Amino acid sequence: MAEGRAAPTRQWVIALMFAGSALIWGSSFLFMKVALEGASFGQIAWSRAILGALVLAVFVAIGRHALPREPIVWLHFLVVGVTNCTIPHLLFAWAEQHVSSSLASIYNSFTPIATAIMVALVYRVERLGGQQVAGVVVGILGAVVVIAPWSVGALSGDLWGQLACLGAACSYGVAIGYTRTFISHRSLSGTSVAFMNIGMAALVMLVLTPIVAVGPVELSLPVVGSLLLLGGLGTGVAYIWNIGVLRAWGATASSTVTYLMPVVGIGLGVSLLGETLTWNEPLGAVLVLAGILLVQGKLRRRPKVSDTLSSAAG
Repeated sequence: MAEGRAAPTRQWVIALMFAGSALIWGSSFLFMKVALEGASFGQIAWSRAILGALVLAVFVAIGRHALPREPIVWLHFLVVGVTNCTIPHLLFAWAEQHVSSSLASIYNSFTPIATAIMVALVYRVERLGGQQVAGVVVGILGAVVVIAPWSVGALSGDLWGQLACLGAACSYGVAIGYTRTFISHRSLSGTSVAFMNIGMAALVMLVLTPIVAVGPVELSLPVVGSLLLLGGLGTGVAYIWNIGVLRAWGATASSTVTYLMPVVGIGLGVSLLGETLTWNEPLGAVLVLAGILLVQGKLRRRPKVSDTLSSAAG
């Protein structure tokens, strides 16, 4: 009886963790925009990595999670830390000096498309079928629609900001493909993987401190709060939540957080920052999400009853 009550309770906890991850990661673009009012883009990326690593270190210590012993694994995590955190965090923070937080969240949703390209063409750990290829094409078309090259008169800051966002999404794709190739098969806990990922990025940021973190700051309650939430929650706690969802629901269900992040990002940008969208941006976002659904095989035709009966009979 007690076990029966515990199972639904656990599912509610997992659902809250999933919703929390979508809310926090979708809000990260708002946090970056607000933090830019008092800190540079480099300081934002620096504090994000350091705070995230400190939070994850606490989880590792409490859970007594083992860290890898082989030097080559640490080197692999260095590559992942740079491509999954250092580069995209710097690019997104820099880009939001020129583009809205809503637009940045749209470009972030391009990550699964970039990942599909990387794992198939670069790492060659997966093959793309016809539907996946169609998804990649639709996703790329969506990115082009968002950029709106027909309205670009010059290489303005807005265009460079959009390209930086796209570069960040592609960097995530590189990191995910690299993780699948060199790390996923190793016997490490999810918490250890998250800590090594963010921890190595934090070490890189510490080395880069004189370049990215030194400079004047204007700390206010909104700026400090945004930095703490971006680092402690977005780059720390949310990773732990996502691991819990992944273990409970599986990779397919947990990956649907990708669909919610731009919705959260756009909603917060429009409602709290007064940002506006032109017609091409939501249209491009829909195309990108449609591409993701195709890549992940979620737009397959449902078999008719007659098809099922005939295949069963055969």
